[in-house]
Amino acid sequence: MSIDRLRQNYPIDIRWVQFPLHPDTPEAGLSLEQLFPGRDLTPMREQMRRLMAEAGLPYGNRSHTYNSRRAQELGKWADTQAGGEALHQALFKAYFVDGINIALPEALLDIVAAAGLDRQQAAQVLAEESFAGAVDTDWAQARASGITGVPTFVHGDLMVVGCQPYEILERFVQHLLQQQS
Repeated sequence: MSIDRLRQNYPIDIRWVQFPLHPDTPEAGLSLEQLFPGRDLTPMREQMRRLMAEAGLPYGNRSHTYNSRRAQELGKWADTQAGGEALHQALFKAYFVDGINIALPEALLDIVAAAGLDRQQAAQVLAEESFAGAVDTDWAQARASGITGVPTFVHGDLMVVGCQPYEILERFVQHLLQQQS
């Protein structure tokens, strides 16, 4: 994965900021045909598959989009836990490779447990919506920054938008490091 490779090669700190991607999606999800009515999805799917391959990311035969709000709240919680980074990767795989409905609490708790985090604590986070405010803050920050898609890599007023090959992200990091020297 490009982010892991960047961390190995450069002194960077990555902080996950959540984004309201299709926030009105119902819990049951929407087929991609419902989300993009009347569009030919074949070119979109081919482009996603190509971009993911260039970035060294796995990609399945995704047919639906699911509401990611609860997953985002668990992502913010995971950032406070030792080993929490594993949850971000597990959520990515569940959604983009395995087609799991990440809006469903039980599915999320299974992903949490598989990532090695405390299932009971995660259930409490979901029940109490303990990290809802943190996600709201991230969404407001994303809107204020003009972010329109994921992933977006940001430093100051510079952005790289979309799934990018490692070489593009490396140039971004190198540019930032040159600015600091």
